[in-house]
This record gives sequence, C-alpha cells and structure tokens, in this order.
Amino acid sequence: MRTTVLTAAVLACTALVPQALAPDRAAAAPDRSAGVKLGTCEPGRLCLWKKADFTGARHTFELSGTDIESCVPLPGGGDAQSLANRTGRPVTTYQSAECAETGEFETYPGGGTWTPRSPYQVRAFKIWEN
Repeated sequence: MRTTVLTAAVLACTALVPQALAPDRAAAAPDRSAGVKLGTCEPGRLCLWKKADFTGARHTFELSGTDIESCVPLPGGGDAQSLANRTGRPVTTYQSAECAETGEFETYPGGGTWTPRSPYQVRAFKIWEN
C-alpha cells in the first residue's frame, strides 16, 4: 500500500514538471494569430495602444523617463487595450489608475512580450527592477 501511494505521488509530480519547466511562450514569441499585425515598439520601450490589436493612439515609455517601481498612470486619465513590453524588465499593468490590486493586474516579462488584447482596460503600470 505504501509503495502504491508513493508511486502515485511521484507520477503526479512528474506530470507537472514539464509544464513548470516550459519556457514562457509569451516572452519567447509574439502572438501572431488571427492575422494581427504587430505594432511598432522599439527595443527598450513599453508601448501601449488605445485599442486592441496594436491600433489607436500609442503611448511609449522608456526607462530613462520612468520612475522604477512607481505607479505611472497613463497620460490624461487614458487607457489601453494592447501593449508590448520591450524594456528588458518586468512590467505590471493595472486596471486601476492608482495601481490598486483590488482591480485586475498582470505582470509581463521584459524580454519581448506582445499582448494584442489585454483582458481589462490598462490605466496604469509599474516597471520593476527585476
């Protein structure tokens, strides 16, 4: 009985290992599905578009002009529906303009994350040190 339980536990853990060790596909390759054309976002920048699929007005932010680990609301109380993180650092986007965690929020890796449709209206962000 003890061997059976141990074997079952080992099998359950090994089934999860490939998922846990899989590379972050969002950071590795942009989503090019459904004929979405990637927006222009230069290396070292965070780009946010007003509308989904990298369309509408675009806001860009660089590390040199952004306080690290500080809440940065979008200009003019604006919002965004798509983004590209090419800062080289993790970025958390917030539904709340005050970066409150009571609303929706998501952190995107900095190695080249392209998100054509945010699951919520992005109103603010934080760029993290690491």
